[in-house]
Amino acid sequence: MILRETNIKKLSAEVFDVLVIGAGINGAVSAASLSRKGASVAMIDKGDFAGHTSSNSSNLAWGGIKYLENHEYFLVNKLCKSRNHLMRSYPSTVQEIRFLTTLQKGFRFPAWFVFMGTCMYWIMGRFFTQMPILLSAKKIREAEPAINISNAQGGFEYSDAFLHDNDARFVFNFVRSSMDNGAIVTNYVGALGSEKVDGIWQTQAIDGQSGKVFTIQSKAIINACGPMVDKYNDEIKQQTEHSHLYSKGVHLIVDKLTKVDKVLAFFASDGRLFFVIPMGQKTCIGTTDNQVENPMTSVTEEDRDFILDNVNALLNLPKPLTRDDIISERWGVRPLAVKGAGGTADWVALSRKHAVDVNKEDKYLSIFGGKLTDCINVGEEVADLVEDLGISLPYKDAIWYGESSLEIKKEFEYRAGLIGLDDMTPSYSSEKLTVRLWRRYDIHALQILDEIQRDPSQAEQLMRNAEYLRAEVHYAARREMITNLEDFLRRRSKIEMVLRKTEIINTQGIIEACQILFGDQAEQKRKEYVDKVLQDYPDAPVAQPRAIS
Repeated sequence: MILRETNIKKLSAEVFDVLVIGAGINGAVSAASLSRKGASVAMIDKGDFAGHTSSNSSNLAWGGIKYLENHEYFLVNKLCKSRNHLMRSYPSTVQEIRFLTTLQKGFRFPAWFVFMGTCMYWIMGRFFTQMPILLSAKKIREAEPAINISNAQGGFEYSDAFLHDNDARFVFNFVRSSMDNGAIVTNYVGALGSEKVDGIWQTQAIDGQSGKVFTIQSKAIINACGPMVDKYNDEIKQQTEHSHLYSKGVHLIVDKLTKVDKVLAFFASDGRLFFVIPMGQKTCIGTTDNQVENPMTSVTEEDRDFILDNVNALLNLPKPLTRDDIISERWGVRPLAVKGAGGTADWVALSRKHAVDVNKEDKYLSIFGGKLTDCINVGEEVADLVEDLGISLPYKDAIWYGESSLEIKKEFEYRAGLIGLDDMTPSYSSEKLTVRLWRRYDIHALQILDEIQRDPSQAEQLMRNAEYLRAEVHYAARREMITNLEDFLRRRSKIEMVLRKTEIINTQGIIEACQILFGDQAEQKRKEYVDKVLQDYPDAPVAQPRAIS
């Protein structure tokens, strides 16, 4: 909380080169790129970092294989290059995963024809992944007995990539990178409006926690508000070439359904892609793809039934999944860029490609669309456009993305070995602590080692199966601007995705986490979260606080 309060004071203390409004993936990479290249950057978000679309994806970094059907070969080529670049830059985080795809009889193309498309995709991907394999229905069943092959004509395996942790954590690491390079960043600060005075943008901002209103001055503005880009442009009367249409995507998290750690891909009853995605000891199923008018949406009973009906039809499960099996839900809108205000397009054919509109006279950029796979390209493109506006980038060729050097990683592993970190890994954990901590924190994992070396109890997990150490919570309290408990449970970690909320509020671990994260405000913050959960689950038991010994 101290870091956030300090940054809020700094926001009104200088004239920044650039103010980034919105801290989803587009805003985060813009701030990371510009700050590393030498610009003075401020970034605000009216909610938490990665609070909407950027924390509700399928956790996949893929080259857009489905766009081959629409003959968008240049887009697929670009996305494949971007996927490969991400995998090279973040080898611990963005990793190859196999997709086991089953096609039903009567599908619009025969399996061999679609397989040829996967071969073309592999070639466009520069042979960077394992080659695709054509499979008969029998071979599919041998590979994954859970798949219902009663109506299958066959299928294939091919490779793409996935985010090993969650998408919000990936986005936050760009936010953290921008702070490491001097950007002044804060969450829960909303922009009330922007006006240009004597060549400088004056943005009225409000601290969502205190209600205090203050002014942020900048030479340029980047509108990276995701689904709300159009709304903010309308409020300050900025005309743009593009606008957004919205597709709602919903995923459900359930206990692990499959024996293999592969993405099972199907075409749902409405003809659109449907995934069964491994998530450690859980499985993520979905997604829906429904056009909506309002970017602020929620999960409906129809969404749940669509996903459950499809997974029950496509898999042979010991018993059908029901709503009682749902551990957690993810939902958000995909903002899809189209030309023209209130534009229309062939909904099925719309792609996730991004567009950046520039008002050169006002030094104002608006970022439309986009996806995680293409994020490095967005950061580079924004930097080039900002420089074209006359903003100096002293280190314009600096590399602003990627894991730290192998030498730093080896130093971390050496120090972790000295204190026997991997020997502290719980028996039920699927990976060693050195692997997990490096992936999540990169060079900052050294600070977590310092905590554990000072006090070995810092290597204990606060909640069984949540895979989060006490030392990580201390680090989050200092460096990650945790403002509400959900920030920690849902976006800095994936605890809220793998544990039911009714389990979370009934653990002593979450009480201790609140005490670490919020100090004197611990009980207030815990109660706010508990009260919110009890609105949906009024009969849930609640653990009572006790002091840390």
